[in-house]
Amino acid sequence: MKHTIDAQGKKIGRIATQAAAVLMGKNSVSFAKNKVAGQPVEIINASKADVSATKKTSDIYVTYTGFRGGLNKESLGHLIDRRGMTEVFRRAILRMLPDNKLRDDRMKNLTISE
Repeated sequence: MKHTIDAQGKKIGRIATQAAAVLMGKNSVSFAKNKVAGQPVEIINASKADVSATKKTSDIYVTYTGFRGGLNKESLGHLIDRRGMTEVFRRAILRMLPDNKLRDDRMKNLTISE
């Protein structure tokens, strides 16, 4: 059974927490930490999510390449312009899941549509 979340007019964090909980399987009776739930999650109307203008400038995404001088900083507004809202939701949900061997398999059950 596919779980569908409508993002229209909602905050990014609220949608991401709902999606992360379903991807981990916390909404099912047979929840186990060491198993992938296998329930697909679809987020629709991602481009219509509620993002304030101040958050677009104040939120900074930091990545590090591993090399000297490889610290990259990017604002939320620039990330939306460059990759779209699907990447913003993907990063938010990815960072809410536990960092273990099951995280990539859980993320395969996520589909995001603009």
